[in-house]
Amino acid sequence: MKRNNRKREVSWEKLDNTANLFPAIASEEMTNVYRLSVTLTQEIVRQDLQDALEQVLPWFDTMNVRMRTGMFWYYFETNTKGQPLVCEEEEFPCRMMEPHRNRHYLFRVTYYKKRINLEVFHVLADGMGAANFLRELTYQYLRNRYPELAAQTSDRLSDATSLDTEDSYLKYYKKREKKGYKAVPAVHMKGERLVRGELGIIHGYLSLKEVKEKARECSMSINEYLCGIYVYSIYRGYLHGNPSRKPIVLCIPVNLRPFFKSVTTRNFFAMVSVPFFPEKEAYERREVMELVCGEIRRQITRENLEKLISYNVSNQKNAVLRAVPLFLKKPAIKWVYLNGTKGTTTTITNMGSFEAAEEYRPYIRRFQVIVSPSVGQNLKGTVSSCGDELVVTFSSLLKDTSVQMEFFRSLSEDGLQAAVETNGVYYE
Repeated sequence: MKRNNRKREVSWEKLDNTANLFPAIASEEMTNVYRLSVTLTQEIVRQDLQDALEQVLPWFDTMNVRMRTGMFWYYFETNTKGQPLVCEEEEFPCRMMEPHRNRHYLFRVTYYKKRINLEVFHVLADGMGAANFLRELTYQYLRNRYPELAAQTSDRLSDATSLDTEDSYLKYYKKREKKGYKAVPAVHMKGERLVRGELGIIHGYLSLKEVKEKARECSMSINEYLCGIYVYSIYRGYLHGNPSRKPIVLCIPVNLRPFFKSVTTRNFFAMVSVPFFPEKEAYERREVMELVCGEIRRQITRENLEKLISYNVSNQKNAVLRAVPLFLKKPAIKWVYLNGTKGTTTTITNMGSFEAAEEYRPYIRRFQVIVSPSVGQNLKGTVSSCGDELVVTFSSLLKDTSVQMEFFRSLSEDGLQAAVETNGVYYE
């Protein structure tokens, strides 16, 4: 791909509806940064990756911005500070995005041995939008690195890549009777924490085909099956099977694009909260899984998702709120968010499959996703896949790994063997 040398005029754009939240609540303890990684078959050559980034970035207006502070809201402005620099990974994943360290870009690209990492401040895009960018970055790197591949592939963006930057929240907003959220205090996993600045990572590698077959035996989707096991693992690994006056509440980000036929590269997701009330002793695992599955199916419907969009966008459209200066609006947004965190135990994000074009597949080994913990959520999980490999990843601020081990033990009881890998913090 040739560099896009079109002259870029400096322009500005509003943040999407969800993005307005992230700069108001971001801190070193709650970075709102996530990481997507692609592992290749050969070690990364930095200059080839730097060249690929410089070739691909100009095509993606969503990524090629910096954030500015306005009177009433934050906004994006075309970044004219030069190209972001590719660096070898030296720090823990998902640390706070400090624009002055990266020429004011809100993402960073690093590498470690055979792995390319894309870390994104959530204000830019959700995971699907970022995967769109990472796929093209990977393709371009492979073309730069392997002339024989470049000779047999097209030097342009793939047909699967979208450059759409619409705010789909506003497009699909329907005015409804406003009903707010009522956060019921949930179980929060606490305990001895890792050294400040450290993030504990555990990856479990499984066969996608085998997980799919086991989920089908349970009359569940893969997402329903894994969510059910995760909730049960908290019940057993953290509550030790004891009753609790507070529910375990699992937060699930839902990609809205399939429901509303959107291809936007900006944020377009909704959060559904799935509660499990451990009111008695000794729940069987299958019982917990079926309760969780039923709640997921009840909530993830187009009608309910439309209600969530309506509630979130109605706040942005409120004329009174819009007229409040940002320096007053920011602490109010943070207070509302922190109040809402009382009602969530943890989050699990299913990114689905990283689909690579056939000619690139021999060079790509795996795809992984890491999300940062947040207030009240010291442990979070992600699910992703590439080819027949499914990866379940846990990121944690806690030294105790009972929940994670219970999760993989439960899979083993179902005949699913996971190869488990950590980033080493638990052995120090």
